Amino acid sequence: MVALVALAALAACPAQAAQPAARGFQFGVIGHSFKSGPDESVLKRAIADVTQVAPAFIVATGIKASTEPCSDRLYAQRRALLNDAAAPMIVSLAGSDWSGCVNSIGRSNAIERLNRLRELFYADGESLGERRLPLTRLSASAKFRSYSENAHWEYGKVLFATINLPANNNHFRAEAGRNSEYEDRLVANRAWLHRLFTLAERQKMQGLVLFSDGDVGVQAEQGFSLLPSFQSKQDGFAEPRRQIRAMAEKFKGKVLLVDTQGGAGTEPSIVWRGNVGHLSLAAEWTEVRVAPGSAALFTLKGGAAEATQ
Repeated sequence: MVALVALAALAACPAQAAQPAARGFQFGVIGHSFKSGPDESVLKRAIADVTQVAPAFIVATGIKASTEPCSDRLYAQRRALLNDAAAPMIVSLAGSDWSGCVNSIGRSNAIERLNRLRELFYADGESLGERRLPLTRLSASAKFRSYSENAHWEYGKVLFATINLPANNNHFRAEAGRNSEYEDRLVANRAWLHRLFTLAERQKMQGLVLFSDGDVGVQAEQGFSLLPSFQSKQDGFAEPRRQIRAMAEKFKGKVLLVDTQGGAGTEPSIVWRGNVGHLSLAAEWTEVRVAPGSAALFTLKGGAAEATQ
């Protein structure tokens, strides 16, 4: 409870000023470019292509393939590549960046690698890129000082945010004993989502956009599990799914969830159910257009992205 009060106080006075965007704008989203393998050229092309549409910012999910080493050298190489982007670049982590990492004897070193990524990519309150965008990080709260990968920013009366929800069942591990990384991050993400919806409501935002690696299944039928029914393994997305559903129902604006679990070759589109939209990408990039004050707040270039509300 104390943590939520502290986060609400921070939300009342966000660190960054709202960005002016009276006429509407567009932003770019790059899916997990390394899903199909360690081909850095795919990410380079995506950055070059999306830069051509003059985006307000770019969000890229995932910095490496699961088959690539979880090394400081590779992390630094990818940071340099993303930092060279002309537009502000926000990095949203994928599970392959950290949760599947193992050490030289085959044991998981996911927590150590996640902390290293935090040091390299989220050391201050700005995006990467030649033009920097000010960000507010969850790590600004003393209780959650480790969780710098969760960041939010405002643009054109829309609140945007990243949240660390890796696709591999939210990194829930079935081994005996306390599932410490998963459980601690669950608490942090719970407070983060509360903060985001509180801020969006208080600032009368027209929309809230959440970027993650995993698809939490918010639009699925009640009682749905992302795991096959015959498995006894816990659904690692159950709690964030319940929380987002409950808070979205009370929010007067639109909620857009963006993840990277789309099927290869599928044309990107936004599927709406009530005020909640879902955009799931594969390894491609897409341009999302935002029209403040319009019934069709979010649309994709060239796609039938906005269903009748």
